[in-house]
Amino acid sequence: MSDPNRDALLDLLVKFSYVEGEVTLASGKKSNFYVDCRQTVLRAEGHLHTGRVFFDVIRREFPAARAVGGVVLGACPIASAVSMHSALEGAPLPAFYLRKEPKGHGLGRLLEGPVAPGTPVVVVEDVVTTGGSTLKAIESAEAEGLEVLGVVALVDREENDAAATLRARLPFFAIFTRTDVMAAGAARRDS
Repeated sequence: MSDPNRDALLDLLVKFSYVEGEVTLASGKKSNFYVDCRQTVLRAEGHLHTGRVFFDVIRREFPAARAVGGVVLGACPIASAVSMHSALEGAPLPAFYLRKEPKGHGLGRLLEGPVAPGTPVVVVEDVVTTGGSTLKAIESAEAEGLEVLGVVALVDREENDAAATLRARLPFFAIFTRTDVMAAGAARRDS
């Protein structure tokens, strides 16, 4: 059964985020395509559909979750979208952001957001390539005392056995895979 929010989100990803051509990924590897999820998630309609789709997965797969967050910068708009949608649904999930390293001034925090140690959380991610940054996010959240229930990513690039690596650690769900995005991109070009 088709989900109109998921379909709309995929259409936005293909239209605004999917780029073909050689790029260097954060992992240092070369790729013949790139998915810049921020170009979709930061649009008003992208924020709307992202919040709805992620919230549905979190509610279904991680009903005990009490907050949602991820690493600065890619996961921040996703966490905010989910948090806002959860409030609209009457089941508020605060958002939190994890820095890659503690802030060098002020209170020197690694974690920003209204979550306390022991809170069951879901880590969100924009794109998973190797799973390395996601594993670091999980470790950082756990170091801050959070109980990480699982991970939900917007796009799994289906490379480097990242999904299997993450699933060996915690439950992992991807809203879309590389196959989904590329097929939708090809259909868009053919129409």
